[in-house]
Amino acid sequence: MERKLLIFQKHKWIKVFITAVILIGATSIFLYVQNNVLTVTKLEIQSEKLPSNFDGYKIVQLSDLHNKYFGENQKTLIRKVETFEPDIIVFTGDLVDHSKPNLEAGIVLMEGLVELAPVYFVTGNHEWYSTGFSELEEQLETHGVIVLRNTFEQVAMGDQHITILGIDDPMSSPGNDREFINDQLSSITEELGFPDNYTILLSHRPEHLGLYASHEMDLIFSGHAHGGQVRLPFIGGLVAPNQGLFPTYTAGMHELDSSILIVNRGLGNSIIPQRLFNRPEIIVVELVAK
Repeated sequence: MERKLLIFQKHKWIKVFITAVILIGATSIFLYVQNNVLTVTKLEIQSEKLPSNFDGYKIVQLSDLHNKYFGENQKTLIRKVETFEPDIIVFTGDLVDHSKPNLEAGIVLMEGLVELAPVYFVTGNHEWYSTGFSELEEQLETHGVIVLRNTFEQVAMGDQHITILGIDDPMSSPGNDREFINDQLSSITEELGFPDNYTILLSHRPEHLGLYASHEMDLIFSGHAHGGQVRLPFIGGLVAPNQGLFPTYTAGMHELDSSILIVNRGLGNSIIPQRLFNRPEIIVVELVAK
């Protein structure tokens, strides 16, 4: 009887051990997928202002790499982007991370992306937290990346064009964030003379949608919020910088007046090392002329 009891207890502990191993393994796989397996969000944006030559125009948005790698030499990410055959690629800040002062991951990514399509870049707060932005800017421009620092570019398709504006993250200048953004947008739009053509704004911070809309931006691409880091069903993101708990602008598409904001959940992590229900994101936008 005692021997049978010992055998039973031994088998019980073996089952407990196996169950624990399975749970640990499943949890490890889940956490790895949440941080490393790319997801794609496809959006269609319609506008009566969009010139007919831009009907079907594809924009891939990436954001918040934070020095993360996706495969050797970023090949996993680059090949994924290539499958969408973008007309342009936009990157909305935090290519680097201030706690990991290494430019290699971001530069390797940009080297690959510029082979696919023109790449437009604006700074995030981490570009300004780190001490090497001047070196990063120089390397980006050397590799053919268009760095928009409170300026704009005209993008042509035949005899028609749209305008892409890009502003620095407010961390680039001490003072009030809203005042900085308002001043930069006012300066750029004054130079443009408030054209009737379609305008796309690249700005790292999504929480200023009201300000972007007041300047009549048609389409805005932002990042910064990391999708809220942890996403809860029916609620959305849990926390985001500059927005606090249960933030409004963490992912997806938001509309205000005639402006549409697209918030990318980002690719990497910074202070919080783990994503939950919030995999790294590539956004693919197709413009449709109405």
